[in-house]
Amino acid sequence: MRFLQFSRFFWRWITIANDTIVNEGIRAREVRLIAGDGEQLGIKSKSEALQIAEDASLDLVLVAPKAKPPVARIMDYGKYRFELQKKQREARKKQKVISVKEVRLSPTIDTNDFNTKLKNAKKFLAKGEKVRVSIRFKGRAITHKDIGREVLNRMAQETSDVATVEQRPKMDGRSMFLMLSPITENK
Repeated sequence: MRFLQFSRFFWRWITIANDTIVNEGIRAREVRLIAGDGEQLGIKSKSEALQIAEDASLDLVLVAPKAKPPVARIMDYGKYRFELQKKQREARKKQKVISVKEVRLSPTIDTNDFNTKLKNAKKFLAKGEKVRVSIRFKGRAITHKDIGREVLNRMAQETSDVATVEQRPKMDGRSMFLMLSPITENK
């Protein structure tokens, strides 16, 4: 019977995680002990604290290792880790990931092609994504940067009802680009 009880709780006495020091991994000689219900039990030796935790079938977790003496708490470490992971999953669900879509134009783009690219950009902005409008200058076209800038300004003007200009047209090597972000409505 004693072996069965020991084997059932054996996993608790192994260092469970890298970020938190648990049970036998605690190296301090004495610790300030806090019970599972929050009651302070005072300063105890490490072996006493481990024995109290073992009698309660719980773990001894080092909460504040830099304190003098270090603070340890008696708790169910597996349950604590589960609750912590659950909170992290909920936080990830609530965060919004904003992706950046790219629309490529050319300095000599025709009206119908421009309208198609404009429609795509508006679709991306309606979904709440940022849009990077870029123009790649090929060959000698780089000598006419003003034409590319006019095309980008036209795109910014056409999307002004659904987007704000986050970054004005800017050269980057042989490319010029403009960043648009959707207009957020504050309610």
